[in-house]
Amino acid sequence: MQIQDLLQDKRYLFWILQLAGWSGWGMSYYLGVVVWGQAPPNYGWYLPLVSLIGMILTLGLRALYRHTWNLGLLRQISAILAGSYLAALVWMACRSSIFGNMFPEVRKASSKIDLPWYSYFEGTISAFWVLLVWSALYFGIKYYLLMQEEKQRSLKALSMAHEAQLKMLRYQLNPHFLFNTLNAISTLILDHNTSLANTMVSRLSRFLRHSLDSDPMQKVTVEEEVDALKLYLDIEKVRFEERLQLHFNIEEQAKKLLLPSLLLQPLVENSIKYAIANALHGGSIAISAAVEAEELVLTVADDGPGLDLRNGRSPKGGGVGLMNIRERLRELYGNRQSFRLTATEPHGLTTTIRLPLEREESPSQ
Repeated sequence: MQIQDLLQDKRYLFWILQLAGWSGWGMSYYLGVVVWGQAPPNYGWYLPLVSLIGMILTLGLRALYRHTWNLGLLRQISAILAGSYLAALVWMACRSSIFGNMFPEVRKASSKIDLPWYSYFEGTISAFWVLLVWSALYFGIKYYLLMQEEKQRSLKALSMAHEAQLKMLRYQLNPHFLFNTLNAISTLILDHNTSLANTMVSRLSRFLRHSLDSDPMQKVTVEEEVDALKLYLDIEKVRFEERLQLHFNIEEQAKKLLLPSLLLQPLVENSIKYAIANALHGGSIAISAAVEAEELVLTVADDGPGLDLRNGRSPKGGGVGLMNIRERLRELYGNRQSFRLTATEPHGLTTTIRLPLEREESPSQ
């Protein structure tokens, strides 16, 4: 088991801290005796023994604190004070008895008359402080671990909510495209153009399979995104034929960079809806990917009528697709991304997305 795993397990952590704490107490006590006097022979056996007794007594305190954990603060403080004092009494009685048996000459030299019974409890106050410090550390560490667990639970819940939000945004994209495509297929069937309708159904099936198989939480390379985009555009080419002109300009160094899956499809879908479908002679869409200033820059531009833009945004919001992309990018990248709409010269709309550079890890990494 790794050290990190040991520290994650509260049982192992307790015993590690117990051994470290009581070893530290024994060593400091021994140093105190050596500095202020002379340690009697076999003192090296005495200290581990009384440290072990102290450790056993703290197990009793641990059981007491577990029993009183859910009680009120006043009762807990009472349990800490009373438990620590009783344990200190027992510990000092044990220490005095063991010391008297192991070092009778030292004990006899330190007293000229027989010691009364309560002399066995001398030093109870100092022992009480030792056990009170142990109790404070026990509660402090326990509360710290509980706070860490609560924090981890909160982070996990936040992560799950974040994942659910991303999936929701991602799956909201498909119904619009599906609605338009099914309408087009329906039109082809009504026109008795069943061969073309069959081709569209086949291409739609390929695109939906790709869409459903791809994990919305995973990122894909620009090359894979463009391939998926071409699956979608194959369907639209059937609808618009030569009215739809496509231009791809994907830089070689941008092909292996990562971006959220199916990020570009709703942008192209918007261009087709507003720039191609409404134009008598169709239009063109240009898709590009480049690396500029340590950022991946993705653009989708069309030569349609464009939008009324103010500061890179449409006052009307720009529709569900654009809003979803904004939200999705904000969830994934925070402030490290930008999404901007500009006018295409002489007319049209250009959407520019800037993302931080992320590269696909090689299999050996």
